[in-house]
Amino acid sequence: MTTPHQSRADRRRATEERILRSARELFAEKGFERTTIRAVATAAGVDPALVMQYFGSKRDLFGQAVQALPAPLTATDADGLADQLLASLGLKLGGLPEGTLAMMRSMLTDETAADHVRAALGRQADSVGAALPDADDPELRAALMITALLGVTIGHQLLGLAVLREASTEHIAALLRPAIQALSRPIVED
Repeated sequence: MTTPHQSRADRRRATEERILRSARELFAEKGFERTTIRAVATAAGVDPALVMQYFGSKRDLFGQAVQALPAPLTATDADGLADQLLASLGLKLGGLPEGTLAMMRSMLTDETAADHVRAALGRQADSVGAALPDADDPELRAALMITALLGVTIGHQLLGLAVLREASTEHIAALLRPAIQALSRPIVED
C-alpha cells in the first residue's frame, strides 16, 4: 500500500507537533529545570539542533508547549457560577493536559512559568470577577475561588494526597460548593 505524498510543510508541522508532544510529556514529568533539549529531541526522534531550529530556545519551546486557554464562563448567577467552577474541578482532578501539568510543576522553580501561571489565573479571576457584579470585592472573591480550586488540584495532581485521591470528584465538589457559593454572594449585613 502506498502512502500519499506529504508536502514539506506538512512534514514540518508533523515534526513540530511531535516535538511539542514530547516536550509536554517531559515538562509535565520533570518540570522546566530538569527537562533538557536533548531529552526532548530523543523522545521526539529528532536531532537537538532541529528542536532549536524550530523553537529557538528551551524557554520558547516551554512557552509553546504549555499554551492553554481557560474556558469562558457563561454563568449568570451565584449558583450557576459555583456549578461551572466546580464542573471544571472534575476536569482538573480527572487528568490535566500535560501542558498544564508542566506549567504547574514548573511554576515554583521558574519565574517565567510563574509569570505565565499568574497571567492565566489573572485572566480566569477577571472572568469570574466579572460574573460577580453585585458582590463586594469581586476581584478578591474571584481570586479566592480560583486559588481554592488550584490548591485542591495541586494537592490531588502533584502532591498525590491520599485523602483527595480517594474521594470522588462529586464528594469534593459537594463539600466545596457552599464555600464557592458564599464567595459569589454579597455580604448581607444585619
